[in-house]
Amino acid sequence: MPKQISLFIAIILLMSGRAAIAQSKIDSLLPIRGFCIAAPQPKQLDTFIKFINEELAPRKVNTLILRVDWNYRFETHPELRDSIALSKQEVKKLVRACQKNNIRVIPQINLLGHQSWAKTTHNLLRVYPEFDETPHIKMPEKYVWPNADGLYCKSYCPLHPDVHKIVFALVDEICDVFEADAFHAGMDEVFYIGDDKCPRCGGRDKAELFAGEVNKIRNHLALKNRKLWIWGDRLIDGKTTGIGMWEGSFNNTHRAIDLIEKDVMICDWHYERPDQTAVYFATKGLNVITCPWRNPKNAVLQTQDMVRFRKSVTPVMKERFQGMMQTVWSGAGQFLDEFYGVKVNPDAGENTQSACFKAMFDEIKKMEDGK
Repeated sequence: MPKQISLFIAIILLMSGRAAIAQSKIDSLLPIRGFCIAAPQPKQLDTFIKFINEELAPRKVNTLILRVDWNYRFETHPELRDSIALSKQEVKKLVRACQKNNIRVIPQINLLGHQSWAKTTHNLLRVYPEFDETPHIKMPEKYVWPNADGLYCKSYCPLHPDVHKIVFALVDEICDVFEADAFHAGMDEVFYIGDDKCPRCGGRDKAELFAGEVNKIRNHLALKNRKLWIWGDRLIDGKTTGIGMWEGSFNNTHRAIDLIEKDVMICDWHYERPDQTAVYFATKGLNVITCPWRNPKNAVLQTQDMVRFRKSVTPVMKERFQGMMQTVWSGAGQFLDEFYGVKVNPDAGENTQSACFKAMFDEIKKMEDGK
């Protein structure tokens, strides 16, 4: 073999080895480095793929949660599609971009709660109103909070005999098209569950109802070797901890933490304070990731906490502290406009989603570099 070729091969092997060591280091630091956002609409797809290639990949993001909900042209239940929705071809384009960059894609459809927003009933209960847990509570013309009905978002009835046939068809289809080995079911901020007027749920234990729905979804996914991810707020006692009714539960669902299967991934979100409830989930035997939103200082502290947790516990516990995930709660288009400076809110100051995203991943890079 000519010396030039041998030297070239040696350089390639050396570079590959260094890359593998670097990847091993960041994976040891934080196994999951995630980003969660609404799936883009078709007109935003190319800009979003540019963002994947030029922003997520260089920051070594390895997990992308896409909140799809009804933004897909479902074939199993076309009646539940949004009027403007991603096609199968467009989803595949997105999936290929993620695969090229070694990013795991996990689609989300909100299950149980978040079946409405403000004065709008979302597609599932709009098309199938018989699934409504609280049909006696009517959607207002003008939504305000707080309100006499305790209406934040509608829920479907987890004990309705026909709801899972439809819901699971959607889950299977969306996981198939995204080639996903996991599914995010949402399940946050469930205020309506076990309503006294529900002929099926009334009088039942709310923790058992919540855990039953989590396990039912988990068991369905397990049939195809897929894992379930959920938000963690309903598993925290919001009263005892003082965390409150949004990031914790006031309706006794928190006891479900001892009833759900231990392979459910918990996405533990705290936006106003860097509360360290990841420790609580890990001690309960659950894998957990910490999720900031728009407070850069909190995101840096939460990242430092997660790395410290992994360093300061037993090997068994260490594997439960899985990492960090930036969350975005605007549409993809609005976030991309903010990120690229197309439309910026001058009143937002430093507490923006894009600033939080940058701060969190800058901190991860510093820790990776040993700074």
